[in-house]
Amino acid sequence: MLQSIFTLIIDTIAGVLGGVLLLRFWMQVVRIRPPNAIGQFTFQLTDWLVRPLRRVLPGAGGYDWASLIGAILVILLSVAINLLMVYRFSAEYLVLLSVLRFFEWVFYGFMGLIIIEAVFSWVNPHAPLAPFIRALNDPLMRPLRRVIPLIGGIDLSPLAALLLLQIGLRLITSLVTSIA
Repeated sequence: MLQSIFTLIIDTIAGVLGGVLLLRFWMQVVRIRPPNAIGQFTFQLTDWLVRPLRRVLPGAGGYDWASLIGAILVILLSVAINLLMVYRFSAEYLVLLSVLRFFEWVFYGFMGLIIIEAVFSWVNPHAPLAPFIRALNDPLMRPLRRVIPLIGGIDLSPLAALLLLQIGLRLITSLVTSIA
């Protein structure tokens, strides 16, 4: 019981920190400036890790590699702590679970952004955060929107994207578990 509570706390802290680090990296990839409140939150929460990593890993190709590596380090640490609690610590198991956790965070992050964009489109398409969320989703949604036409004025590409992300997540999960 106590172990599951501790695991929940570790996973929640790691998930928030890792998710914000991945968001910070993705904002640089799509070259979008976040709204002030989101930018302040993102940078204040992650600067303590990103700034020292930048000394070792400077940005290359216009990408903030320190944020991505920071997220990977958070994943490795949280998985290592969880493995130590169940006494099944091995380097191979650590790497496999970390790869799985990384893809889970990425896929669930995109799923969350797509759902938020869909809610904005229904509730308030002119909300201040709507253009920011749409820009974050655009690299993923643009190819789908070219292929899937509007049906009765309804954009079904978010549904297709969610389905494809779920399929991708299941494929990666089955691949990683078959290796383990």
